[in-house]
Amino acid sequence: MHSGPYRCLCNRSIGSYTLRGVTLPRFDSAPAALINIASRALSRVNDRRLRPLGLTFAQMPVLAALSKADALSQKELAVLARIEQPSMAQLLARMDRDGLIRRTPAEHDRRVSLISLTEDGLAKLTQVHSVLFETNDQALRGFSAEEVDLLLDLLRRLVANLKENPADSAPDAAATSPAFTEDHVPDHRS
Repeated sequence: MHSGPYRCLCNRSIGSYTLRGVTLPRFDSAPAALINIASRALSRVNDRRLRPLGLTFAQMPVLAALSKADALSQKELAVLARIEQPSMAQLLARMDRDGLIRRTPAEHDRRVSLISLTEDGLAKLTQVHSVLFETNDQALRGFSAEEVDLLLDLLRRLVANLKENPADSAPDAAATSPAFTEDHVPDHRS
């Protein structure tokens, strides 16, 4: 059973319904369910807005990571973007096909390909920012500046809480290790 403030929150705010004579909590009103619904809605809106650019929202973490580094291996990109290796391979194959990235053999190990943005990829990246800001503006319409600040603070705390148990978030631990922070991206030039 749930303990702590969430249990109290469940009892107070999400309500319940009866199914075959059993009273169950309404999970569609639970914070995790609402965050999931919002995330999927944001993805759909961003995909629709990015489609004219020939991009998808799933490509954004890869474009963002590559915009901060000269080149990264597929493994490094998978960690930074928090995408499983097989999914990353498919995503990169599509991006390569569409001329957004280039692959070059790493000097230290010819079996490793280093991935970087092409000129077309860089050009599209500049257009992406305005598209994503439009979606943020739509999602936050009617929110005061204080409410936006509070929402951001609460979401950061939620993410931090979910990273607390190393057994539950092993892939995330690698993404937040010193070698993979937003301020430091591996450099393969040497």
